[in-house]
Amino acid sequence: MRSPNTQTVAYLSRAHPKFYASNPSQIDYSSYMKSLQLCIETKAKKPGHLIHNQILTSGLASNLHLSTKLIVFYSKLGDTVGARKVFHRMPERSVVSWTAQISGYTQNGCYQDALLVFLDMLRAGFKANQFTYGSVLRACTGLRCLQRGMQIQGCIEKSRFGSNLIVQSALLDLHSKCGKMEEVRYLFGMMEERDVVSWNAIIGGYAAQGLSGDSFRMFRSMMQEGMGPDLFTFGSVLKASGMAGDVIRVSQIHQLIIQLGYGSHISLSGSLIDAYAKCESLASAHRLYKSMPIKDVISCTALMTGYARSSNYSSKALDLFKEIQQMHMKIDGVILCSMFNICANISSLSLGRQIHALALKCKPAYDVAMGNALIDMYAKSGEIRDANRAFNEMEEKNVISWTSLITGYGNHGHGHEAIALFKKMEYEGLEPNDITFLSLLFACSHCGLTGEGWECFNNMMSRYSILPRAEHFSCMVDLFARRGLLEEAYNLANKMNIKPKASLWGAILGACNVYGNTPLAEEAAIHLFKMDPENSSHYVVLADIYAAAGSWDNAWKVRKLMEERNLKKAPGYSFIPCTKNIALPQPS
Repeated sequence: MRSPNTQTVAYLSRAHPKFYASNPSQIDYSSYMKSLQLCIETKAKKPGHLIHNQILTSGLASNLHLSTKLIVFYSKLGDTVGARKVFHRMPERSVVSWTAQISGYTQNGCYQDALLVFLDMLRAGFKANQFTYGSVLRACTGLRCLQRGMQIQGCIEKSRFGSNLIVQSALLDLHSKCGKMEEVRYLFGMMEERDVVSWNAIIGGYAAQGLSGDSFRMFRSMMQEGMGPDLFTFGSVLKASGMAGDVIRVSQIHQLIIQLGYGSHISLSGSLIDAYAKCESLASAHRLYKSMPIKDVISCTALMTGYARSSNYSSKALDLFKEIQQMHMKIDGVILCSMFNICANISSLSLGRQIHALALKCKPAYDVAMGNALIDMYAKSGEIRDANRAFNEMEEKNVISWTSLITGYGNHGHGHEAIALFKKMEYEGLEPNDITFLSLLFACSHCGLTGEGWECFNNMMSRYSILPRAEHFSCMVDLFARRGLLEEAYNLANKMNIKPKASLWGAILGACNVYGNTPLAEEAAIHLFKMDPENSSHYVVLADIYAAAGSWDNAWKVRKLMEERNLKKAPGYSFIPCTKNIALPQPS
């Protein structure tokens, strides 16, 4: 198969043989325009450079329309430097050439440069058109700069382009991506005409803000008004449905995608797999993946990420990883992070070390997400020193990095180290979140640091204004109970402003078993039998407390109650991980 460059050269040699003549001046203006347009459409770099050189030789470099076309050509290639050189050498400019330069910067992610060129355009006395406003609004959207975008919106309202569909859709996208959904609703309601782009802006905006119900409601309205969805529409509603965990809705959208003829689009297959996986319907995600004739990195990553979130699919995740290697597919950071999570779930240190070695070869300078996954993997595999080393080697850390290591210290009984790391985190200027405090309280609870835990609990509320959740109260109750402060634990449970969970009363019941407090054990058991009546362990613990106190009649009654409810004590077992041998690839 010939490359676009070869195809374009062949076409130019047939259609315009003068291009390869010794005298470029024989070529007329219209031939240059048509040939440049062909190079733009095919992204033919070499023929385009040849045409540019001949334009310079023929003395047409000052032609306004040819220079504008060259700006578009270089921008399409991603060569913003080449486009800027052409733009700066133009003796005269039009609104079209200014717009081409702004659009080129925006398309290539140079949003700040696009805004600066727009300001220069206004200073030069040019008035923007609908395409200029559309491009500069997309630049504001890329920067998430709502303030500058609203200033431009003010200019639009004074111009004749306020009702233009291109401009209105760009405004919708700006406000939705900046989280201003009330403004989006207002603008959308004021639109006299709507196209699929404007519908996508509001549907995607709701999905991005986690408002899955509103996103799907707008999708239904779109269908009812007779507007057909496109790939972006389906991508947004699948994202919303996946976040909501609504597998029925995902299945309905899947059927609609097939009915409308989009079933073969590989990008939608990746979105569908991701949505099914987020709804914990991994069997459906796996079937869809297997049915794909061509598999890409997006679909593989979506399925691997779903496997990583579940501890029951570790074997399938390893099979998928092996398949990715056999397809010689590039292994990206998301797949590596998922593999680290899977190694942590199955506590496979040997495989985790192999994946770590592969990551160092593929990505010597790994990012924050991969560093966090490494800390979690080593901590859960029992190698707290390696977790600490991975933490120290990170060039950049976020609150998850610090929290992960604090959690690791707590799980390994290093309460003092967890507190010291938390204080260092505060010194570094990072603000902890509720998960950080939960990990810290867990560390204090399991290490018997009652005073330190109580201080952290109070600082969480007073210094950081974080309201405690049921999990925080459970940790504090467990902290008191483990030290034998059963009355304090019971009083805290009763003073909570939220309903206690079963884990809280379970902690009190367990402590009563240790310290022999029968009355309080009966109180905790009453709550547990109501909240979690099918859990046999609560009955067994209460029976043991009665037996230890010599109250055999009550112990027999509890055992009898278990028989009446057909409950049996769950047998203990040990888990021995059996990791499949995987030949790790050598990075190219």
